Amino acid sequence: MPASGGEGDHTARRPEAWRKGMELLVRREQSRRDLQRKLAAKGYEADEAAAAIDRLAAAGYQDDGRFGACFARDRAAAGYGPVRIRQELAGHGLTGEQVEAALEACDLDWADRLAAVVSRRFRAAELADPARRRKAVDFLIRRGFEPGRIQDALRQVAADD
Repeated sequence: MPASGGEGDHTARRPEAWRKGMELLVRREQSRRDLQRKLAAKGYEADEAAAAIDRLAAAGYQDDGRFGACFARDRAAAGYGPVRIRQELAGHGLTGEQVEAALEACDLDWADRLAAVVSRRFRAAELADPARRRKAVDFLIRRGFEPGRIQDALRQVAADD
């Protein structure tokens, strides 16, 4: 009868961690940190999860750079700005270089993106009211756009009307 808890059990579970990591990656791109956290939540030991993630990365299934670019494009398309996207990518465990590369991969003019969000969400008449204008500015700051650019975009909406 094989002993439980020995080396054989650890080796037998390693393919499971790899398989679980693969299942997570099939659904959507994942950062290394996110995969590590999700595998830990499923009961895998840290070294077992790290080995599985290393194997997935070596096979090209997990890539933080690819994750960052996909994430940044999705968030930008949803109307989020570079400040917020930077913070979120850092929260997913990407390095500063990876974050900047992800934002560059978006290949966006952030001023144009901000103008599109402003024109879609606000009308010049409502921005004429100082209280509503403040709410608009607060909303856009929470969305991750720079305050100076926000003022320029709001002035543009007022000028276009």
